[in-house]
Amino acid sequence: MDRSALLRAAEGHLPLTHVVYHILLSLSGRARHGYGIIKDVEERTGGRLTLEAGTLYAAIKRLRDDGIIEERPTPAGEDARRRYYGLTRLGGAVLEAESLRLEELVELARGARILPAEGERPA
Repeated sequence: MDRSALLRAAEGHLPLTHVVYHILLSLSGRARHGYGIIKDVEERTGGRLTLEAGTLYAAIKRLRDDGIIEERPTPAGEDARRRYYGLTRLGGAVLEAESLRLEELVELARGARILPAEGERPA
């Protein structure tokens, strides 16, 4: 699939929930197992978002079914019972498309003076 077709396919999955966005963001750097995703999201958000296991695994199932993430081999030296997940090409495109969509929303808020212009300090 060429890049333009991939981006069109990705846009069909938007908008993402905040939970799904954080899961994909966590998997953008490397494959992780479920608990690793939970801890990474908690760390990235400074504890503002803590994923419950049921919420995470329900999202993982949907993301796998949609071809956005896939199961990866367990890295050498790790517990073979853990399942590792990583982004597919479509998953990377979905994360990029959603990030661009969110960036556009922030720019609209700046244009409406709800948020300070980039580089300015809040009043």
